[in-house]
Amino acid sequence: MLRVARRLAAAGLIGIALASACGSAEAGSGLPPLPAMGPSLRKAVAFETGEQPGTIVIRKNEKALYLVTAPGHALRYQISVGRDGFGWTGTVKIASKTEWPQWRPPKEMRARRPELPAMVPAGPYNPLGARALYLSRDGRDTLYRIHGTNDPKGVGFDGTSGCFRLTNTDVIDLFKRVAVGAKVVVE
Repeated sequence: MLRVARRLAAAGLIGIALASACGSAEAGSGLPPLPAMGPSLRKAVAFETGEQPGTIVIRKNEKALYLVTAPGHALRYQISVGRDGFGWTGTVKIASKTEWPQWRPPKEMRARRPELPAMVPAGPYNPLGARALYLSRDGRDTLYRIHGTNDPKGVGFDGTSGCFRLTNTDVIDLFKRVAVGAKVVVE
């Protein structure tokens, strides 16, 4: 694990991954403190849509992800969205879900940022946070995810490379509520 922390530090990611760390590592472990899970920014809201319960509707301009729970009702989660040049719209599906995912930056991202590692192993220091929902279109991976973050202050703005970021607390909640195959509408 120390080797992973050193690789993240060398890649400039350890500060991002641990920016809001709380607690302390076991004495003598050599590991950085575990990252914070972050607050829940979720609330039940009135939400008019023609979409069925279980559908996710992402409204990028609001920096909000809505999980339709019943006609006229949804859970609203605050999210971060793609920064300028990385936003997208369309309808996709949840292809799979992973707890404590590993992260493999896409080749396009590594071309922009060559210091990124080829892979960050699964675990609490991973930049994708506690959970990831993988998005696909027509059976093909979009390379975009709905995922957590180890930096709870990293939610609520335009700052991702096209993924949708929630606090770890909220992504764990969403993960439990959403089925593989669920429809995701990005507006």
